[in-house]
Amino acid sequence: MGDLKQHSLIKAQERLRDQVGHALRAALIAGELRPGSVYSAPGLAAELGVSATPVREAMLDLAREGLVEPVRNKGFRITEVSERDLDQYTELRTMIEVPTIGRITKIATPEQLEELRPIAEEIVTSAREHNLIGYLEADRRFHLTLLGLAGNDRLVETVGDLRKRSRLYGLTGLDEAGKLVSSAEEHIELLDLMISGNAEAAEECMSRHLGHVRSLWAQGRDEPVGRTPGRLGSGI
Repeated sequence: MGDLKQHSLIKAQERLRDQVGHALRAALIAGELRPGSVYSAPGLAAELGVSATPVREAMLDLAREGLVEPVRNKGFRITEVSERDLDQYTELRTMIEVPTIGRITKIATPEQLEELRPIAEEIVTSAREHNLIGYLEADRRFHLTLLGLAGNDRLVETVGDLRKRSRLYGLTGLDEAGKLVSSAEEHIELLDLMISGNAEAAEECMSRHLGHVRSLWAQGRDEPVGRTPGRLGSGI
């Protein structure tokens, strides 16, 4: 029984770590944690109302994703992404995803593609409801599930990593201006083209979508985040 109690405690700690990680990602997206700034685990823990341990563990998870970097005796610095980085990430994603979309259009069944429609609609709904976390989570699931139809797990992992490293900052201003909805609707357009079997048009749509996302990212860097830097929302 003692082992079971210990196992239950470990599970509870893991869940808290995941919750903290979710809250920190939300703060990154909203611009509450600013690129180049250093944050201590105890300081973040105090704002989130938890102990420093799950915060430190969650930050180490983010460090493995390239979102933060440890700073000796100080905490963690939010990594900065340059325009050059963004251009290179977008170029890589274009090289990988555009031809893969064309290939999937030719080999996937309409039924397989149609299964993704609820996720595409969820992206649009999240954009319209100003749910940024929901928007990005649904967007991630849509793209990685769609690419998974190509049958190459390493390809999906690579794109997943590129997506994490080119995460969006300052989406709050873009959302308030209604600029995310048009990007969200491109997912339904892409799906319809693929279901119709038009591989060339699907590739063009995917290329345009990636360019649109890159443009939104650049605009977001100049938008006010609309919240006080360094103060986290209640994510736990």
